[in-house]
Amino acid sequence: MSIAAPTRSRVRLLTAAATVALAALSLTACNNGDGVRDEGASQQPSKSAPAGGDSGKDTSAGSTTGDNTGTGTDTGTGTGTGTGSGNGTGSGATTKPKPQPASTGKNNPTAAASRVTCNGSTVKVTAQSVSRPVNHMLLTVTNTGSKRCDLYGYPALRFGEAQSVPPVIDDSQPQAVVSLSPGQSAYAGVALSGGDDGGGGGGGGGGANGRTEKTLEVFFQGRNTNDGGPGAKAALPAKGVYVDDSLKVTYWQQSMSDALTW
Repeated sequence: MSIAAPTRSRVRLLTAAATVALAALSLTACNNGDGVRDEGASQQPSKSAPAGGDSGKDTSAGSTTGDNTGTGTDTGTGTGTGTGSGNGTGSGATTKPKPQPASTGKNNPTAAASRVTCNGSTVKVTAQSVSRPVNHMLLTVTNTGSKRCDLYGYPALRFGEAQSVPPVIDDSQPQAVVSLSPGQSAYAGVALSGGDDGGGGGGGGGGANGRTEKTLEVFFQGRNTNDGGPGAKAALPAKGVYVDDSLKVTYWQQSMSDALTW
């Protein structure tokens, strides 16, 4: 028992000495900040230190961010300027041309209002004998007026004192109405008789009621009527022409060769 007591007293003295040493070290650390920060263990207090010390630094960084946000506002102003430019471009639509009124054709020489029916007041008619086909005569109509005129149907012929007009050859009908500008001519063929000689002396045979005629009047048809206006006289050869009941005419033709085909 006498041996154990001194041992416990020695342990207590050692513990007290260690405590004093630690206290001395702590006082030394407080007086020398640079020496403590160089030690690796000095990082422990920095982890447990309050965040308030670094909060000032974060706030400074936040101020910088605020300045950058202001710069963004300037960029927005630039975008607004671009939009204004777009509006200026839109105003260019006012240059679109206005639609023009449709032409009425008033000055068109071929317009319906500028056309008339060919008749004795606007044309000149001539008659001449031809060698081929035999017993045929060619009528020529020339527009002597100042407007285009239309020749409808076929010529209504009156030889001498005849009370009727010769029939038309149906196969000679053209596809369109013959139309004449001022100065232009159209044609019609006349089959005078059915005889071979066609002489004006009364012979020739073939057709009934053969005779010699020395006058000829030509009448014109209208668009929707047989009366196209005044007729015209065509001079015949001095000796006259021989005709009989086989007398026929063609429709008005644009060319001389078409008129003499039948």
